[in-house]
Amino acid sequence: MTGPDTPAATDTAILDRYEMVVGLEVHVQLRTRTKAFCNCPADFGAAPNRNTCPVCLALPGALPVLNLHAVELATRAALALDCTVHLESVFARKNYFYPDLPKGYQISQFDRPLATGGRIIIGQTEAGASIQIGVTRVHMEEDAGKSVHDRFAGVTAIDLNRSGVPLVEIVSEPDMRSSAEAGAYLRILKQLLEYTGVSDVSMEEGSLRVDANVSARLRGESRLGTKTEVKNMNSFSGVERALDAEFARQCAMLDRGERVIQQTMLWDGARNEVRPSRTKEGSHDYRYFPDPDLPPLVLTALWVEQQARAIPELPQARLARFVSDYGLSDYDAEVLTAGRPLSDYFESVTRQHGDPKAAANWVMGEVMAALKADGIPPDQFAVRPSALAQLLNMVRDGLLSHSAAKRVFGLMAESGERPEQIAEREGLLKVDDTVRISAWVAEAVAARPAEWARLREGETKLLGIFVGAVMKMSGGSADPKLVNQLLLEAAAAGSGT
Repeated sequence: MTGPDTPAATDTAILDRYEMVVGLEVHVQLRTRTKAFCNCPADFGAAPNRNTCPVCLALPGALPVLNLHAVELATRAALALDCTVHLESVFARKNYFYPDLPKGYQISQFDRPLATGGRIIIGQTEAGASIQIGVTRVHMEEDAGKSVHDRFAGVTAIDLNRSGVPLVEIVSEPDMRSSAEAGAYLRILKQLLEYTGVSDVSMEEGSLRVDANVSARLRGESRLGTKTEVKNMNSFSGVERALDAEFARQCAMLDRGERVIQQTMLWDGARNEVRPSRTKEGSHDYRYFPDPDLPPLVLTALWVEQQARAIPELPQARLARFVSDYGLSDYDAEVLTAGRPLSDYFESVTRQHGDPKAAANWVMGEVMAALKADGIPPDQFAVRPSALAQLLNMVRDGLLSHSAAKRVFGLMAESGERPEQIAEREGLLKVDDTVRISAWVAEAVAARPAEWARLREGETKLLGIFVGAVMKMSGGSADPKLVNQLLLEAAAAGSGT
């Protein structure tokens, strides 16, 4: 939408009179090998319509059979979100027509979901109180297929590989009051789901999708305004931008005395605007009823307890442990626990090397830079934790200088070789031979007579130039402490040898 409804055209004073109210519906594909109700592969990237069978194509006579692993993962997600898991829940048919919905309905859960009543803490107020977002429900359902609009000119193609892939839908309470809070909620939710191993939570592959319900009301009002649902957001920053745009649109309408209509809006990130898609459906439009082909899902308290024990250490607990056990700063611990793979990598290096601060510095520096440059996750990185620990051991034991260790690390990242092999082959093992280093010192002094004269006269900041020159000549192998010592002795003696 353009014109007076865009955020840029909405006066700040108008926006300040209203309060944003946001609730999010997050669809998460579960990390299972097969689909929710059949044995078709649930993997991403197969040729169109390759991963299909009579069940997920809804051919006559095909009956669904529930995937137990999907139930396990859904239960662990609910427990990680502090929800109450119900021992009996019901699968229902949600009836609607999409070209990529082969049954004409979606198997979901409605009035008796798997779990209810959870929460996510997204931060603290200035007074130190927790900012808590309620989780209304977590329910299981199957995914629809995918309509492909750009493969053939003028034609929409249908790919049913995704049809039947198991999902959980995580529905929040309308507790968020800004796009920033919504972004924080999503990032913490993604982190929790990654730590529990429930999903790979990749928005690029569609395994995490967000629908946002947003409304505006005058500040101080308690009654909720009419909400709209915003779809087609493919990043967390896109969600934040879409919420700001839709909030501004609604504020402009309310300020003109117009009525907001409950409808579904599509986000156009390229134009930074929202536009109407269709009138928003209510639950009655879907004509829910229990699926006659699936009995109620009945769990036992012992089974739920077993799923709780299967949940690994969660991010906040790990962050607190990194601060208390390893003596890391809050900032370092937050960086290192942002994702489970990096956190596991750091902890493995620390356990094998023994110095948490050195391990943290290298992981947050060289390792993260290499991962970003190569676009790979830690578990695919050529430098395994044991190899990095050995490299740090060599620095600690005086076998490698810090600069030489960085060169060795770069070669390790390219080849995957062990550090001791590279250091020996490249001649990078630390040289503490006074005669050899004295020769390099003399060469460095001879090449810079003017700077050497100023250093002898007391301009000590120039010492770094000569140390750097010697380290370069030695390929990083000279002992930096001995280099400094010999340079200072030469300056005091009035010579370069």
